[in-house]
Amino acid sequence: MPRRSKSDELLEFEIQFYEKLLSAYPDFLDVLIPLGHAYTRRGLYEKGLEIDLRLTRLRGNEPLTWYNLACSYSRLKRIDESLEALRRAFELGYRDVNYLQKDPDLLNLRQSTKYRQFLSSFTSLPAAPEPRA
Repeated sequence: MPRRSKSDELLEFEIQFYEKLLSAYPDFLDVLIPLGHAYTRRGLYEKGLEIDLRLTRLRGNEPLTWYNLACSYSRLKRIDESLEALRRAFELGYRDVNYLQKDPDLLNLRQSTKYRQFLSSFTSLPAAPEPRA
């Protein structure tokens, strides 16, 4: 059996750590967010989707939450659901089209003709205001 790399071991430790915290504090955002990212890095896209769905229930007015949900759906090749989540992110103010065009999590979505139609309908919108420090 091949030996696991140090980064694989650390990622597994991170996931176990966050899962244990989450069992004690089920709606703890500071656990849910990094756990979702860790699942995605590990290739556990279904588990990442579960986390993103929980986050949209907890933080339903935040565009980045919906953007991440679109990424999870795209990774799972659930294009219509990915597009709907991305639409919601845009409705809430997401406007980073440059990043959207290169995000590897959205590769499957970007290959869809529906995506190109969607993007053309939103690129005419004004940019979201920059956050103030």
